[in-house]
Amino acid sequence: MIVAVLWTLVAGCGGTSTPEQATNTPNTPTTRGTIGYSALTLTNPFFQEISANMREAAADAGYELLEVSADSDVKKQADQIDDFIVRGVSAIILNPADSQSIGPAIQKANAAGIPVFTNDIAYAGDAGQVISHIATDNLQGGRLAGEAMLELVGETGGKIAILNFPQVESCQLRVKGFLEIVDAHNTSGRGGRIEIVATLDGGGARDKGHDAARDAVQSNPDLAAIFAINDPSALGAYAALEAAGKHDQIKLIGFDGQTIGKQAIRDGKIYCDPIQFPDQIGKRTIEIVLQYFRGDEVPKEVLIPTKLYRQTDAAADPSLK
Repeated sequence: MIVAVLWTLVAGCGGTSTPEQATNTPNTPTTRGTIGYSALTLTNPFFQEISANMREAAADAGYELLEVSADSDVKKQADQIDDFIVRGVSAIILNPADSQSIGPAIQKANAAGIPVFTNDIAYAGDAGQVISHIATDNLQGGRLAGEAMLELVGETGGKIAILNFPQVESCQLRVKGFLEIVDAHNTSGRGGRIEIVATLDGGGARDKGHDAARDAVQSNPDLAAIFAINDPSALGAYAALEAAGKHDQIKLIGFDGQTIGKQAIRDGKIYCDPIQFPDQIGKRTIEIVLQYFRGDEVPKEVLIPTKLYRQTDAAADPSLK
């Protein structure tokens, strides 16, 4: 154990041998090093799946993945990065809890010679350097959500609300793509006008999604539909609509394609989701980290497209049987 710890310190702090090179030296430790992962939250099944796939891919390559949850708290995440630096990890992977405010913590890792990677949520500041970002193509997914909204209210028009999570860049992109489609529809003059009457912070969570949807309905009893930036906030919104007796009137579009979201689509609670592929995000992230360790050139950004998942897809989905 002492040898393994000493090795991670050398590997993470810029020793003369890279983690890949050192496997050919005598007395090689059982692991090549440790990779630190600070998740936005490990209570969300989406991040659990990313983490599980990274853990497996890292282990296959001889690395240990040290997983911690920031619980959407940027201060807690900054402290976790400090701990990774002290431990001398070989690399750090983040889902930034705040796309801007995490910059100084990334800068500390840079100064310690530890490469930083992000997945799902990008770092949007300029205080620190991120080697590569691996994520869903959230802008494309937001456009798919906008096209689905046109299916619901494009002909008649109507009032809609957006449940956002504006602190994170991925959700900003989802809303941006969604608005591109809605704005283009309104500009075209075809069909009815879609009016966005509320954009509220649903926190990316059931409880906050519930409260935001409740407020939107109370302020706009004739609301036609809601776009929620992920499945937990969409399901919280559905609970609020059900409590208000509006679940048949107000249609929901979510985003993610978590099992809970797919089940809700199957049951008619959510109209559809642009679905993500967290397994691919996790595996691809470790592939990029290993490429970097080998000294290969890596892309600055890797985007994985979404696809629209509907009730017909849920009916044929073997994972829901």
